[in-house]
Amino acid sequence: MKAIYPGTFDPITNGHLDIIKRSLKIFDTLIIAVAYSSDKNPMFSLQDRVEMIKLSIEDYKNIQVEPFSNLLVDFALEKDSMIFIRGLRAVSDFEYEFQMGYANSSLNQNIETIYLMPSLKNTFISSSVVRSILKHNGRISHLVPNGVVSFLEDKEK
Repeated sequence: MKAIYPGTFDPITNGHLDIIKRSLKIFDTLIIAVAYSSDKNPMFSLQDRVEMIKLSIEDYKNIQVEPFSNLLVDFALEKDSMIFIRGLRAVSDFEYEFQMGYANSSLNQNIETIYLMPSLKNTFISSSVVRSILKHNGRISHLVPNGVVSFLEDKEK
């Protein structure tokens, strides 16, 4: 069975990686769907976000990383998967995810959304926290996969 883990991943964090690892225990194939998401004004380009994810998941099998800019439900139809994986860190995430889940179901009744909570050590990590630390030249190596650290170090050279 195949599932889709959509997001902006600006950048991918250890919390995202936690959800990816746990999803692979449930599904045969996972598509990481990287949203173009101009509304969120990402710090990193779509190409850079895709590359950081690929570098972060090199050790895992059965994962595809694909950018998308259409409706997620249309992307799901293209990929022949009606299951979305979403992470929930706190009650504040739930309200947004609840609305998105219902919106997606209203567009396609066959869509199922599965919510996974990251492990406790990753609960506070978000891409926005990482971006804030990066803007102030802080250390992020404990918050993101090694692939992200390597990518950013290579970009600085």
